[in-house]
This record gives sequence, structure tokens and C-alpha cells, in this order.
Amino acid sequence: MSGIERIAEAFASARADGRRAALMPYMMGCFPDRERSEAIAGAYVDAGADLIELGVPFSDPLADGPVIHEAGTAALRNGATVHDALAVAAAVADRVPVVVMCYANPILARGLERFADELERLHVAGLIVPDLPLEEMQGVASACEQRGVALVPLVAPTTTDERMRRIGAAARGFLYTVLVTGTTGERAALDGTLPAVIARARAETEVPVAVGFGIGTPEQASAAARAGADGVIIGSRLVRAAADEEDPVADIGSLVREFALALR
Repeated sequence: MSGIERIAEAFASARADGRRAALMPYMMGCFPDRERSEAIAGAYVDAGADLIELGVPFSDPLADGPVIHEAGTAALRNGATVHDALAVAAAVADRVPVVVMCYANPILARGLERFADELERLHVAGLIVPDLPLEEMQGVASACEQRGVALVPLVAPTTTDERMRRIGAAARGFLYTVLVTGTTGERAALDGTLPAVIARARAETEVPVAVGFGIGTPEQASAAARAGADGVIIGSRLVRAAADEEDPVADIGSLVREFALALR
């Protein structure tokens, strides 16, 4: 089964199991370190994650807020490499679909074909490249398509209608719908435009719509699902928990379980 097919199955299974939306917790690869990172990934799965988004540490993460930025910086400071981060993905890739979030520079430095081959070899299901514009995505899209890896694009509240149509048509796996303008990070509340943002994205794509940026509580996750999201991505809240706890695995598992229950 290809990564694209595995992602589709994960969204369908979440619905069949009685959840309003699939749960996709984010984690930073090799944070706090590789061993605990792999344990956190396993805890995500055990606690009810349907998919996992795994970040590759990068020195200039333009889309990331302070919590995720600091986690990536700490991982790099400890010697983490692209290969190390992808190894974390591989540790759970046979249990749930893993979608790797990697900025363009590490991909180009490694070589697109080599990077795509490694994704396929490690059974990574999808790829998000947050700084890859629509006009430059064809090469990456082709490399991913040939290997059955879903290239997941992002849209935002500021995306124009014409651009939304083109991105929605190109999306594989799911359409990552950013709920707020700005970088990743927890928000005190989600504003009243949530249903409209989701509906606008859904009208322009045939793949599931997953929402992220700003969701930090089970109540917010539930609100996003009720507003029509097919998937909910939780990032900074979980990365912050990994940073705060001396032995974070059990506490993170409990936290992910709260989010999973909120989506029922």
C-alpha cells in the first residue's frame, strides 16, 4: 500500500471508529533526543494518534513559532541530522502513517531524488515542505508521486481563491489548512471564522482537510472537528510538554489521549 493510500485509510478509519476527525499530533524529530523521541512517537500511537507529523530540525524554520523553533534548535545542538530524524519516523511508520515536515533547504542539500528514495525506503507516507511555493513544487510533487508519497501543501486564510483552487487540485493525502496568520503556536482562542476557513478549503479539494496552527487544547480540537475539519494537528502544546518534563513520555501519552477523546 502506498503512503497516499495509507493516509486515505487513516482518515477513513477515524470516521469509521466514531471520531469526528483524525488526530495528527506533531513532534520534533530527535527532541529531546533520538531515544526519547522514538518513545514519544510510540506513546502517540498508543494514545490514539491516527497519523503523526514529524518535523525535521532546521536552523531557519520560517513557519515555526518559539516552542517548535527552540525544540529544533536544541535537537541540532545535540547533533541531530536529517537521517536521524527520518529514523524516528521509521520507528513507527508501520503502525501509523507518518508525514514528515521538512524545509526545502535540507531536501535540496541532500538531493531531491535521494531524499525521496529515503522516504520510500523508510515507509514515510507523506511530506510537507512549508517553504515550497506552488510555482516550484512540480519537481518535488513528481518525485513523491513516483514513490507513492503524498506531497501535502498548505493553504492559509490569506490564500487567494485562484491560488486555493490550484493548491487544492495538487494536494495529495490531505490539504493542510492553516487556521491563523503567523507562525505555529498555541492561541488562547480560535476566532469565529473557523467554519468559513474550513469550508473554503474543502470546496477546492477532493482530499481531506486537516487544520493546524493554534490548536492547543482538547476543547479547541473538538471545536475544529465540529466546524468540519477531517483532521486536527496539535503541535506546540505537545512539544512544550516534551520540553517541560524530565521523563515526558507518560505525560504526553495522557495528553494525546485527552485530545483523542475530545474528537469522539
